[in-house]
Amino acid sequence: MSATAIPGDPPGGRRALAVWGVGVSVYFVAVVFRTSLGVAGLDAADRFHVNASALSTFSILQLLVYAGMQIPVGLLVDRLGTKKVLALGAVLFTAGQLGFAFSPTYGTALASRALLGCGDALTFISVLRLGSRWFPARRGPMVAQFAGLVGMAGNLVSTLVLARLLHGIGWTAAFAGSAAAGAVVLVLVLLFLKDHPEGHEPEPLPHQGGAYVRRQIAASWREPGTRLGLWVHFTTQFPAMVFLLLWGLPFLVEAQGLSRAVAGELLTLVVLSNMVVGLVYGQLVARHHGARLPLALGTVGTTAALWAATLAYPGAHAPMWLLIVLCTVLGACGPASMIGFDFARPANPPERQGTASGITNMGGFVASMTTLFAIGVLLDATGDDYSLAFSVVFVLQAAGVSQILRLRRQAARRERERLVASRVETVHVPA
Repeated sequence: MSATAIPGDPPGGRRALAVWGVGVSVYFVAVVFRTSLGVAGLDAADRFHVNASALSTFSILQLLVYAGMQIPVGLLVDRLGTKKVLALGAVLFTAGQLGFAFSPTYGTALASRALLGCGDALTFISVLRLGSRWFPARRGPMVAQFAGLVGMAGNLVSTLVLARLLHGIGWTAAFAGSAAAGAVVLVLVLLFLKDHPEGHEPEPLPHQGGAYVRRQIAASWREPGTRLGLWVHFTTQFPAMVFLLLWGLPFLVEAQGLSRAVAGELLTLVVLSNMVVGLVYGQLVARHHGARLPLALGTVGTTAALWAATLAYPGAHAPMWLLIVLCTVLGACGPASMIGFDFARPANPPERQGTASGITNMGGFVASMTTLFAIGVLLDATGDDYSLAFSVVFVLQAAGVSQILRLRRQAARRERERLVASRVETVHVPA
């Protein structure tokens, strides 16, 4: 009969869950720190006496560092392994959070967010690679969605817990106290994390300097699946990221006339919806490979339609039911962005997984960074006209969809070719 296991496929099991749990705990804390500005945006504007454009620079710089580091991080993970990269990430984002707590000026606060973004950048790709080393390949879609789920749990903590601490014990105590979580996960990584199970050591990579790095990046980029994954991530992630990271609270309070408490509940709804939809999308993609693109494009179309309805609503404020539906659908953006990795992962061999994931992960953060900046500039230029400022969402969605449609056939053809090749190479074991 035919062997069903992939040669060298990790076994998974309880040990894998325990080790992976340590890895995702680092990502959880990184997301708490990353999204902490989303509940502190108005406080930051008052603390540092800045306008909308300057406020958006906090998140833009953080995402610029994050996006710019994705390919280097992928190469680092492929070269050094997960444990070293995650430990370094925990050190950097903890230092950034502490620096932000005690920053006396706008400039030092910017530097702290950049440092935080640097540490944050080291986490997600490391967690994806850790999952591919400890779990069978067929579990890949669910592992990626669960990683995203844990990240959204971090966002939930930021929205609920950190927001209350901020207004209860103050700026410095809230941010400095939260930094203790970074020290805890660093200790867990150093004590308990392993890059791979026994007997599943990866092939050693040759040390060939810059030439090797260029070949690694070029080989990943040549794969249509990698580029398709990047554009899926680009097009799906940013509407919710921009909403949660910075502009959601000001939009709901200043443009829609809601109280901070109600606006916080709607931000929480985005996070809760993300967690539920992530489980559904993960199951669908794992069982029905062909559902990837319809899910991604369907999420983009629905998100665009609801943003259009909200921004174009004829009354002074959109009705609460429409805001609830919008926030519920925004929750699907994160899970839809994880589908990008399900195009890039099978398109690349194990030794390029980190690099390909890094390229894919750049997409959504470049889109988020661009949108954050554009909204800030348009708000200042139009006297806080949120309807006009948020219209930039449609421009980036249109650009992303055009690239997805252009690449989908190339990626599908390459995937069929790999499937045929793998069937030819399948080893048939006598019964």
